[in-house]
Amino acid sequence: QVQLVESGGGLVQAGGSLRLSCTASGRTFSRYAMGWFRQAPGREREFVSVISWSGQSTDHADSVKGRFTISRDNGKNTLYLQMNSLKPEDTAVYYCAARRSFGTSRHDDDYDYWGQGTQVTVSS
Repeated sequence: QVQLVESGGGLVQAGGSLRLSCTASGRTFSRYAMGWFRQAPGREREFVSVISWSGQSTDHADSVKGRFTISRDNGKNTLYLQMNSLKPEDTAVYYCAARRSFGTSRHDDDYDYWGQGTQVTVSS
């Protein structure tokens, strides 16, 4: 069992930056691929970024490529999402998720554990 807790969300102006964190309980964090997803009001949850267990492989949605960076610190059981050049369309609840696999996936059905989410609001 893995418990995930996100933090770092908030209100920011367009063009600003935020760094989200996701802290995992348990001693097996390094065995999981980790992802970030988001859900805006009235929309389906969508993939944002994913990182492999080692951190050597990452993938980002086209909508955030070049602006968002995913990283992890296995020694601290923590996942990060650095978000730069934020746009109003980035406004959503952001969720971290853990996948019992070393490999990455863009599909939320492939993830086994989810956090409660953190709100990110970008004003224009």
